[in-house]
Amino acid sequence: MEKPIVNGSHCHNQLWFIIRASFVFCLVLLCLDYSVLSGVKNGVFPLVSQSFSGSQKTNNATQLAAIDEISVPNPISSDAHQDFPFRENNYNITLANVTDPCSGKYIYVHRLPTRFNNGILRDCRNLIKWFNMCPSLMNSGFGPKVVKPQGVLSRKNWFETNQFMLELIFHQRIKQYKCLTNDSSMASAVYVPFYAGLDVGRYLWGYNTSVRDSAAYGVSDWLRKQHEWNRMFGQDHFFVAGRIAWDFRRQTNNESEWGSKLMNLPEFMNITMLSIESSSWSNEFAIPYPTYFHPLRNINVVHWQKRTRTRKRRYLFCFAGAPRSTMKGSIRGEIINQCLSAPNRTCKFLDCKAEGNKCDAPVEVIKVFRDCNFCLQPPGDSYTRRSTFDSIISGCIPVFFHPYSAYAQYIWYFPKNYTKYSVYIPQNDIKNGNVSINRVLSRFSEHRISEMRKEVVKLIPKVIYANPKSRFERFEDAIDIALKKVTERVNKVGEVMKEGKDPSVDFAAGNQWKLKLAGIVGDQALETLF
Repeated sequence: MEKPIVNGSHCHNQLWFIIRASFVFCLVLLCLDYSVLSGVKNGVFPLVSQSFSGSQKTNNATQLAAIDEISVPNPISSDAHQDFPFRENNYNITLANVTDPCSGKYIYVHRLPTRFNNGILRDCRNLIKWFNMCPSLMNSGFGPKVVKPQGVLSRKNWFETNQFMLELIFHQRIKQYKCLTNDSSMASAVYVPFYAGLDVGRYLWGYNTSVRDSAAYGVSDWLRKQHEWNRMFGQDHFFVAGRIAWDFRRQTNNESEWGSKLMNLPEFMNITMLSIESSSWSNEFAIPYPTYFHPLRNINVVHWQKRTRTRKRRYLFCFAGAPRSTMKGSIRGEIINQCLSAPNRTCKFLDCKAEGNKCDAPVEVIKVFRDCNFCLQPPGDSYTRRSTFDSIISGCIPVFFHPYSAYAQYIWYFPKNYTKYSVYIPQNDIKNGNVSINRVLSRFSEHRISEMRKEVVKLIPKVIYANPKSRFERFEDAIDIALKKVTERVNKVGEVMKEGKDPSVDFAAGNQWKLKLAGIVGDQALETLF
């Protein structure tokens, strides 16, 4: 008689436990393997900050601190460094059929000595001769928050932004760019975080040319010594200027001549400049002036677009500005006269010269523009105006009087068919008294005005500078578009070099106004603008 098996059920349970444990272990290994494979892009491991080990995170935080060594008061993006993606070239793993979404889009940020960027901000009381600019540095360059929107603005996302803060705004935001690289050999473009406008703005009045040019020569000398310069001798480099191009185009060393000679230095003739207003040179591109609206989420934009699109407007047209009586050829005086003499409820005038100037108050400016169908945008001290972009975010159709005020400037942002979103009245017709602005604008039907407003409202996401913490999925803002276009430009230069051609031909050519205009309005429409 066989001996009974007393512990059979116990052994059976042990066997099942071993099988189950082995299965779970294999599953964990498979998941780990998959996570590694999915992290590999084109043979390189992307090391995002959230997955850094302690030592890696510390080292990269130190590298980032080199870019931004002083703290800006009340930054919106105090954690701006946390989403900074690095790409390391330490692995030689290649995988078939794995695409890199950042291919052709990588940007490397030069770590300039701080005297060329954040060191300038320490002198915030003297950035502009007549104003204390320190409050404008708050919130990553957006300035103080609008505390009382008064029912005119949405409750959040509005700031008292100074029009000259673009350099700081851009620098803070690019730290969040999804295709930054720490390996300059992988970069399509190289960003030079030089605050050229904030620097020269301190010295435009009462300083000699040596002082005005000091930082320009310093940056040029520093760039030449970097190994990144030798790859394309600067033609893959770009920087952002928060002033108009004329401030950097001094031709001689005559003390009475305006501005610095930055863009006439040999090194910067090889660099692309993005500024609030370009000149006729082909290595300059205009990007929007900063407005007051800096949304955090897609829904903030959608709600504001709906609000501006559906609002009923009390006035046919309006103008916010001041006369330029000392400027030869200015049409502002005539425009103001036409506005004031227009029939009741036809034109609204916001006088920027009056006591208690309201033209720097976001609520007051938007309050006027939101009630007008058309906003007049004549040249002022230069061709362009920040007011153009204030009118666009208000859903007010801009009226231009010179083709260099918009059509030859913002070629990355505005539609080719300028009649869809704007009105053009030649300034000579205003000078000669041949045109009544009221009569011209009265000819537009309500349906036509409604269709034009829809086009203007579509432009809102393109001309705003979003909160650095934002992650727009539905829209591209002004910086998204600028970075896309500048990397496309550099990639085209690289293609020219691969073909054995000279990339310097037409890279920085002067007198390109009509070529810029033809690129956006077309050859046939070009003649109607002059």
